[in-house]
Amino acid sequence: MPVFTVTGDVDPFLHVSMRRGETIYCESDAMVMMESTLDLKGKMKGGLGSALMRTFANGESFFQQHIEATRGDGDCLLSPTLPGAMQVVDVGPNNYIISDGAFVAATNGVELKVRTQNIGNALFAQSGGFFVTETGGSGQVVVSGFGSMSVLDVEPGKDAIIDNAHVVCWDSTLRYEISITTGTSGGFLGNLINSQTSGEGMVLRFSGKGKVYVCSRNRNAFKAWMQQPAR
Repeated sequence: MPVFTVTGDVDPFLHVSMRRGETIYCESDAMVMMESTLDLKGKMKGGLGSALMRTFANGESFFQQHIEATRGDGDCLLSPTLPGAMQVVDVGPNNYIISDGAFVAATNGVELKVRTQNIGNALFAQSGGFFVTETGGSGQVVVSGFGSMSVLDVEPGKDAIIDNAHVVCWDSTLRYEISITTGTSGGFLGNLINSQTSGEGMVLRFSGKGKVYVCSRNRNAFKAWMQQPAR
């Protein structure tokens, strides 16, 4: 199986070592460098229908880059779109739901499937709209987060409440729902309106047993800050 190694402390590369005959696939424009023994091709992973659904689900490119070791062993370097950390996640016994824009690369045995989520999470949780991307198969997938990344262990009776903008991916066996943590005196509708207008209080509550990968920065808040007029 191809070997994924995250190299560097600040804005790291994903270094991939491949043996002849092995294949990986990655997000469009992720490839930075590859050795001449490798070939780069644009393909629709899973066919037309799957490609369309992934594009609508989390904004992935319609065509993904497939890197094949066709002429011998070789290495390549990949990089995510946003600056920040990457994490190699094992897929097989556990599968994961991936947030918008977090996918970087995967071994060929990993599938990216699209599934629906409930209307409350779709409208308010900003976790992929009515459709989210879930891993299947077996192998490894690499995800990226804006800023640093950390792994949280959710245990029964110990729910994790996380700002949805900081969630990178989570164990698909975990239950998750939209929750409001502020403004308890105005009723659900009043709190909901206040949360949507103020940007505070809308979180995802994870329960059950599994892992949640989170990042330190909120890309939407950072974008808004960058767009502020100079003072």
